[in-house]
Amino acid sequence: MNLNPLSQSFVLHFGEMGSRWGINRTVGQIYALLYVTREPLTADDIVEKLGVSRSNVSMGLKELQSWRLVKLEHHPGDRRDFFSAPEDVWQIFKTLAEERQRREVDPTLSMLRDALLETAGSPEDAYAQERMRKMHELIDQITEWFAEVRKLSPETLQSLMGLGSKVVKLLELKERVLGGGRRSEPEVKAPPDASERALKAVPTRLHSTRQ
Repeated sequence: MNLNPLSQSFVLHFGEMGSRWGINRTVGQIYALLYVTREPLTADDIVEKLGVSRSNVSMGLKELQSWRLVKLEHHPGDRRDFFSAPEDVWQIFKTLAEERQRREVDPTLSMLRDALLETAGSPEDAYAQERMRKMHELIDQITEWFAEVRKLSPETLQSLMGLGSKVVKLLELKERVLGGGRRSEPEVKAPPDASERALKAVPTRLHSTRQ
């Protein structure tokens, strides 16, 4: 590879991880290279830097384009294609999750819906359907949650991520209050910290994204 040691370590790691994620090693390396390179690269640039064949680079770029993880651009007076990775890491994450949903989650939900419409012909089928129903409910709920998360701005997402375990604590407090816990011993509330204020702001931000 024609790379400095830091970038080479990153590119090689993504190649290894790519094979574990079910994608071609070269695809992982191409994406990692584009991600850490300041300027857009041509296919020939990628061939030179990675030391792989032109055909592998061409197929890898097509694969990444199908995932919407690379951008194609042209420069005035230059007939070559230039490729780069999106700058916003949150957009990369959302794009990857959307493509995973389209390719893997949606077909599974479709199959489960069809299976649940079938008439169970035996106790074994009824048991299997009930198990499928629980899986469908979980996947469907996660899908709806992700659809809401996609509408949030990167700033709001960062606020949510920063809350960490405090989200769980606030939800547990909400359950105790709404669940009719012992009212004879009201809790002493501490002044809200920055994390709690950020959480309270989420519904407002989410509403604004729907306008």
